[in-house]
Amino acid sequence: MGSKNKLKRFNENKTFQNVVEPTREEVLNNALGYKGKWGEKFFKNQNPIVLELGCGKGEYTVGLAEKYPDKNFIGIDIKGARFWRGAKTAIENEMKNVGFIRTQIELVEYIFDANEIDEIWITFPDPQIKYKRTKHRMTNHQFLQRYKNILKPNGIMHLKTDSEFMHGYTLGLLHGEGHEVLYSNHNVYHQEGSPEEVTSIQTFYEKQYLEQNKPITYIQFKIT
Repeated sequence: MGSKNKLKRFNENKTFQNVVEPTREEVLNNALGYKGKWGEKFFKNQNPIVLELGCGKGEYTVGLAEKYPDKNFIGIDIKGARFWRGAKTAIENEMKNVGFIRTQIELVEYIFDANEIDEIWITFPDPQIKYKRTKHRMTNHQFLQRYKNILKPNGIMHLKTDSEFMHGYTLGLLHGEGHEVLYSNHNVYHQEGSPEEVTSIQTFYEKQYLEQNKPITYIQFKIT
């Protein structure tokens, strides 16, 4: 994507009512005033809130919002030029249950309050295969604790990835730490029983992986 295109999208994001772009300091100091009040102040309702972390172009955020109009969906990514597409689509389709936040995922505890989130989707994260990158894996122990701190007691986690490494690493960690694995599938398009929302929504990168015949994996779990 050219720099002019990126700049155009960054500027357009600033005009979107469904996009929040706080500074790190604003997040750390709760200067936005949304923490614990996303339903009340942002969505103007008390419907369940679902996050997509590392949302990219926001395909899951928008796709799930279309399927579940009685839930609120927030996509989070540091790359605003990517989720511009999802934000614009939501505006064009007059979807009131969609929002996007441009920030680092490790700050989720500063953005959301305890028990504020009902579900979290992690879609095609960087697997960070090198050992020294373990601290950046979005399903490592530290990240799981961050998610637990904002999820409701029975909150659901979803991991969809093309990385067998990420799938195996996460499963091993979940079993090792005693978390509850509700469903696991090594190839969602070739095995029966895959949840409809896992196979009916495909991200930009997922379509590329499927063209390369890469299996797509999925885990649904609870952090106990």
